[in-house]
Parts: sequence; structure tokens; C-alpha cells
Amino acid sequence: MPEAREEKSLVVDALVLEALPGALYRLELETESRPRVTAHVGGGSLLRVLPGEKVVVELMPYDTTRARIVRKRT
Repeated sequence: MPEAREEKSLVVDALVLEALPGALYRLELETESRPRVTAHVGGGSLLRVLPGEKVVVELMPYDTTRARIVRKRT
């Protein structure tokens, strides 16, 4: 059985811009270029996210336009 490659995700801070239908959110990453991505709340988490909040997200290296919200930034 071939061994699965472990993909390293990139963890960055982001600002929630708006809530979209289908439990998705539009975020602006807090990096130099400030790209916008679409994200969902990860893992069976009961995290409630509102526009204007700062969150921590994971980006996968193969698709940097989609993200997973890991937690709120304190």
C-alpha cells in the first residue's frame, strides 16, 4: 500500500469580511498582498464567526483560494 504524502498547510491570520450562504465566509488574509479567500469553519467545531472578527486559518498548498477557519484570534 503506498504511503500518503503529508501536505503541510500554511497557517495565517485573517479578517472576516462577510458571511456567505452555505456556512462559507469571505476573508482577507493578513499578509503583504492581502488576498481574499473563501473559507469554512473546520472540523465539527461549533465556532461562531461574525464579520469584522479576526481568525486563524489554514491554507492548503494546492489551493490557496480556499481556507479552513481553525480558531478565533485573541
